[in-house]
Amino acid sequence: MSQARLMDGTALARRIVERTAHRAADLISRTGVRPCLATVLVGEDPASVTYVRMKQNRCRTANIASRHVELPAATTTARLVQTLRDLSADPSVHGILLQHPVGDHIDERAAFEAIAPEKDVDGVTFASFATMSFALPGFVSCTPGGIMRLLNAYDVDPAGKRAVVVGRSAILGKPVGMLLLARDATVTYCHSRTRELSSVVREADIVVAAAGRPRLVRGEDVKPGAVVIDAGYNAGNVGDVDFATAVERASLITPVPGGVGPMTIATLLEQTVDAATRQLGV
Repeated sequence: MSQARLMDGTALARRIVERTAHRAADLISRTGVRPCLATVLVGEDPASVTYVRMKQNRCRTANIASRHVELPAATTTARLVQTLRDLSADPSVHGILLQHPVGDHIDERAAFEAIAPEKDVDGVTFASFATMSFALPGFVSCTPGGIMRLLNAYDVDPAGKRAVVVGRSAILGKPVGMLLLARDATVTYCHSRTRELSSVVREADIVVAAAGRPRLVRGEDVKPGAVVIDAGYNAGNVGDVDFATAVERASLITPVPGGVGPMTIATLLEQTVDAATRQLGV
């Protein structure tokens, strides 16, 4: 069998950001208001600092204003919640992103729920999960949303296919399974403690690896012709799939990096302009 075709998230994300920039420019010309994304960072985790800076740079590319709020690592849940409520009440802010993780001493769920649903452009609130689960209008979690856009771009129709999601996080594994279910896939959730994981993966037409464990999904377990989405990112640019062997069996596969990652930010920016458009009533 020939090698899998790579799903180029970098190129697709670039097109989405370009389209988003045009939409933002049109919104500015009609209303005089620039869409604004507020990012909130607790502490100085190097990876989080880098990621937030990257998002700020992409905002400029997309004609989106960026407001950044830095809080010390010792910030309490109460202070963080109040910060997010204040941003939610600010009409000049259209989307809010709380960079996570926020520290073990903070109730992350309480913080997420302080974000107004209409500004939850990262898709982290209970309200957003509900709209994803019921296929209603709203904001999707950005990485799952980016994955679905990749599938669409490469003409992968999940309907009737068996999809295996390896991972169960609230902002990646669980919501991507619900989005696939809404597209008529038959979804199985697995995780690092699943018994006989290999046998489940072997049945999958679509594999989404999102467990945060390097090379957890073995390439030899990939069904010939399957579509493999690797949403993991581990030290050394290693994903959750053993790419070297999986690429020999899959029909389509995302590289790490350059696959899912760029799509996450592109989806965030797209949803920020969506949010601004709704809030401005145009």
